[in-house]
Amino acid sequence: MLKKILVANRGEIAVRIIRECQDCGIPAVAVFSEADRNSLHTLIADEAVCIGLGNASGSYLNMDNILQAAMSTGCDGIHPGFGLLSENAEFARKCRENDIKFIGPDGDTISKMGDKSTARQMMMKAGVPVVPGSDGAVKTPEEALKVAERIGYPVLVKASAGGGGRGMRRADSPEELPTAMEQAGMEAAAAFGDGTVYLEKLIINPRHIEVQVLGDQHHNVIHLGERNCSIQRRNQKMLEEAPAFGLQESTRKTLCEAAVAAAKACDYEGAGTGEFVMDDRENFYFIEMNTRIQVEHPVTEMVTGINIVAEQLRIASGAPLRYTQDEIQVKGHAIECRICCEDPLNDFAPCPGKVDFVHFPSGFGTRVESALYSGAEISPYYDSMVAKVIVKGENRIGAVRRMRRVLGETIIRGPKTTQPLQQMILYNRKFLRGNYNTGFIGEELPELTEMIQTAGMIKE
Repeated sequence: MLKKILVANRGEIAVRIIRECQDCGIPAVAVFSEADRNSLHTLIADEAVCIGLGNASGSYLNMDNILQAAMSTGCDGIHPGFGLLSENAEFARKCRENDIKFIGPDGDTISKMGDKSTARQMMMKAGVPVVPGSDGAVKTPEEALKVAERIGYPVLVKASAGGGGRGMRRADSPEELPTAMEQAGMEAAAAFGDGTVYLEKLIINPRHIEVQVLGDQHHNVIHLGERNCSIQRRNQKMLEEAPAFGLQESTRKTLCEAAVAAAKACDYEGAGTGEFVMDDRENFYFIEMNTRIQVEHPVTEMVTGINIVAEQLRIASGAPLRYTQDEIQVKGHAIECRICCEDPLNDFAPCPGKVDFVHFPSGFGTRVESALYSGAEISPYYDSMVAKVIVKGENRIGAVRRMRRVLGETIIRGPKTTQPLQQMILYNRKFLRGNYNTGFIGEELPELTEMIQTAGMIKE
């Protein structure tokens, strides 16, 4: 087992990983920016090292400062969490060069799966269904126009690097395509340092279904079932549930098998996620492999009973998987709500500032992942997510009822949050029927907003 681990992240995921390290008897080192000096992850870690000023580029994205912090504190492992440097192939390689174990796949795997056009080609070779599109990167508008004519409009211009919904633009006609290509490339270059793009046929309002996988250093790969992550705004997920409600068992089986095939194709090590879009006939298509732990991994943990972060630590230490595929069982139903400091009545504008008071409920089947405490400051420099609230029920309606209660008991005073919107979603008829897709927020937001205003849940 690794002897000492630096957690190269912040917020709730840093707190989660630090706690897991300590539960496994491994000392954990936190890193922090000046803006995060009093953040919870710095207070609970065994050691904490300042790595720069408030902005992410000078701190949490500064590879050299993070590596220096790891070496100066005697760490033999670095856990990157999600976001930030978690899918940075160069960082993974630098860790290896300095004899520090990067807790995740190696740099080559990250590079292959991080380049979406390369990943498409690998998946096609492995027999994993992909969305019709370009065979690789498109470099000129003329090339893009030829591809679009072949696959048909609307098309989606997508960044080859990165993820998180950035570097994506829709084009409904030949006239729109050059501008969409330019804008997607510029956004991708700014976000990921790489403006390369490719084209896919746009599947209108699909379901966004993903499959959790684990792979070890001995070429074993298993899946832990699927999640429905279709409730999104601006391609950012708001609510996830596991398992995906209403899928035919034959679809569920082939989908999970496809995710395992995708992981085996790139010799995957660690926790990862195969992401798919699914049309209304349950045809599914691979879109990307997230080569890291996912924000929504707790819903899978709740229904499988498997501690994914603990498995990451074991796998990184060279241990084989503890489970065979036949031993994985999905029991009950879990829902996760990502609470963000954003104003849902003002186009989800970020709402940084001081948290005056916070209270999270507990109880059977209830779990909260957060770094919030009363008096904490929500920084404008970083992602607006401040808490994940997760519940499990014996079935889906049981989970819905529990989440209604839990969100109703949750108190975050100070900045506005998405909590009222998520509460209203749980009463929405389309959601309750389980027949929602990625167009849900766009279609239902007016009604949900009216419900929030009528209830007086957000004070001006």
